[in-house]
Amino acid sequence: MMVSKESCRNEIRAAIGQLSERCLHSAAKWAGEQLVGIEQDPSNFTPSNTRFQRGSSSIRRRFSTNESISTPQPSVGFSQAAATPLREEDEVIDADLYFLAKSYFNCREYRRASHVLRDQMSNKSVFLRCYALYLAGEKRKEEEMIELEGSLGKSDAINRELISLERELSALKRTGAIDSFGLYLYGVVLKEKGNETLARASLVESVNSYPWNWNAWSELQSLCTSIEILNSLNLSNHWMKEFFLASTYQELRMHTESLAKYEYLQGIFSFSNYIQAQTAKAQYSLREFDQVEMMFEDLLRNDPYRVEDMDLYSNVLYAKEACAALSYLAHKVFLTDKYRPESCCIIGNYYSLKGQHEKAVMYFRRALKLNKKYLSAWTLMGHEYVEMKNTPAAIDAYRRAVDINPCDYRAWYGLGQAYEMTGMPFYALHYFRKSIFFLPNDSRLWIAMAKCYQTEQIYMLEEAIKCYKRAVNCNDTEGIALNQLAKLHQKLGRDEEAAVYFEKDLERMDSEGLQGPNMLEALVFLATHFKTHKKFEEAEVYCTRILDHSGPEREKAKSLLRGIRMEKTGFPSMDMEHFPL
Repeated sequence: MMVSKESCRNEIRAAIGQLSERCLHSAAKWAGEQLVGIEQDPSNFTPSNTRFQRGSSSIRRRFSTNESISTPQPSVGFSQAAATPLREEDEVIDADLYFLAKSYFNCREYRRASHVLRDQMSNKSVFLRCYALYLAGEKRKEEEMIELEGSLGKSDAINRELISLERELSALKRTGAIDSFGLYLYGVVLKEKGNETLARASLVESVNSYPWNWNAWSELQSLCTSIEILNSLNLSNHWMKEFFLASTYQELRMHTESLAKYEYLQGIFSFSNYIQAQTAKAQYSLREFDQVEMMFEDLLRNDPYRVEDMDLYSNVLYAKEACAALSYLAHKVFLTDKYRPESCCIIGNYYSLKGQHEKAVMYFRRALKLNKKYLSAWTLMGHEYVEMKNTPAAIDAYRRAVDINPCDYRAWYGLGQAYEMTGMPFYALHYFRKSIFFLPNDSRLWIAMAKCYQTEQIYMLEEAIKCYKRAVNCNDTEGIALNQLAKLHQKLGRDEEAAVYFEKDLERMDSEGLQGPNMLEALVFLATHFKTHKKFEEAEVYCTRILDHSGPEREKAKSLLRGIRMEKTGFPSMDMEHFPL
């Protein structure tokens, strides 16, 4: 797929104006960030008017340039229709009324904006009127949820404008009097009403006819809950499709494929902070915490007032128990914008790391007051309630998380843990299975499921063994699975298999320089096992290692050595410390 930086630059410039005109501010912001993420041709500029030169993966700010804003040209390898810039309607638009409506819209007076455009029939005016009406309905729905059920409670509140909007937009679609922006809004309405198949079709039609609206791609992504659905989409070739695929692969936990897409895109958008943040997210999912930390540090140096995605950075700092760094990040976002959900989440993580779980819950709840669909806050709040031994509240929080995103393995895993705490292993097993379905390569999930199989109520040791074997194959860095496999085989009387796993676990502990009860347990078993099978040299090696430790195991090793020498010579051991004085 061939595409020039100049072509991308010109397409995005045109798109920013068109998106802003329709008050699609988040899509315009996203496009603007990608625009300055494209590397300039240094031969065209003097040092005084180029962007600041900085790290290879970060934004460089632009001063005024001599680069003319030309009409976007079709990209090589793309269809003419997809790459042609949007042309505004030929019909007469009452610009004064539109500007007034847009001003009302920007002041969040959505019904006033819609009313001003009630008699305007151009595509642009119809879209803004319907979009304003949709947001008015959303605003009222949020108010009802707070009034009827409390700030975080469940509610049957709905957007009461959806029915009339669906009627109007479907009529426009039937007559062909709808543009790509109208198709985008129609897709959003259909999605809200639960008609996902038609919503996908409308959104695909929208992005195929106008690919620069990132909002449309984002809505489409939320409807791609499986690789089969993604592969069924008939999407036109355009470089925006690569952004969509990279993001969707990430949501589908196809992190290697996602990283490959972002690597390709970075060849064009070399200084995109968005791509750097998304790459960090994929690396986070692969648990490459050191690399992720460095990427976020670089991101903050280049974009110091950035708040989005910083909650993920706080998760990394939390996992690494970097209290000082997390404290600094929390203070930074607090001063930048303390009423952003991400800021509240970061501060919640900080208090959680300090063991102040009540304060952490308070900030997670504050994040949810700002955005009830903020998935991370629900999940993290569930974790806090688990720490506080408030299992019913934890279960409620995790359920709210899976209601928002049924593919979130963390919430399913949390539910499993909560039910495990309440002594209900059958329920716990069900939820652990759910989490494994969405993240089959995480050893922690297999170990959790194995422990359920080991409980008295279930006691299916063969199934537990299968789970532990899967955990070993998934790189169980803590070595829990090897130790448990050895013990389970020992319990089932399979000493040969137990010896194999004890040896593997011992080898792991030796390579990591670990000591402790698990090592002594392995040494005692192996010494006894090899003595029983008359492999005296191996048994003596393990006994000698036990002698380096104190405790009852030392006496056991001495007893085994006496037995070994007696069996080898046929005479009692001549250990001097056992002669009578």
